[in-house]
Amino acid sequence: MKILVVGANGKIGRHIVRHLAEEENVTVKAMLRKQEQIEQFKHLDVETVIADLEAEDGVFKASQDVDTIIFTAGSGGHTGADKTMLVDLDGAFKTIEAAEKHNIKRFIMISALHSDTPKNWKEGMEHYYTAKKRADERLRHSHLNYTILRPGWLTNDEPTGKIEARLNLGKDGSITRQDVAMTVVKTLHLEETFYKTIEIINGDIPIDKALTNIN
Repeated sequence: MKILVVGANGKIGRHIVRHLAEEENVTVKAMLRKQEQIEQFKHLDVETVIADLEAEDGVFKASQDVDTIIFTAGSGGHTGADKTMLVDLDGAFKTIEAAEKHNIKRFIMISALHSDTPKNWKEGMEHYYTAKKRADERLRHSHLNYTILRPGWLTNDEPTGKIEARLNLGKDGSITRQDVAMTVVKTLHLEETFYKTIEIINGDIPIDKALTNIN
């Protein structure tokens, strides 16, 4: 399996690349925007590619030799609406379209908790949730074997290896970025996560078990 990580230099993306590099029978391709970002990946056995998600054909060229895409790119919830729409919405659309054109089978999207429930959107972040909601809808209407992960508030705490994962959590919560990354890796081959939108926060159940018993 050859996996393109879009947004590999991001706070979650770096953890995803590191965990994937430890997996057997996996080749990792990290998509980066700048040449100087390559340095941090040199100690890992991964391929890097310089491509601009905002360019018309950047992700299309970067994804032509892979069979799985993990989309973890994001402008962040506190950027202006224009930048958020360019990255979180247009960038996601371009990546999904590239996957379709290349007949890529597996696609994992990092989204955000409450993307489907506007009443829970934080004031001032409406553009961010709108972008995530529309990108998720686009992926669900594709022919791709998708998993959409919607983590709660992200922290840089040490990982616990335990989460709460449901199709509808119905509550707020936080999760470490490393636990999100580990969850992403676990979903790659886990059929219980195929064609599902899963909300995740830190909890008391080991990641494997939580995902296997998703409901």
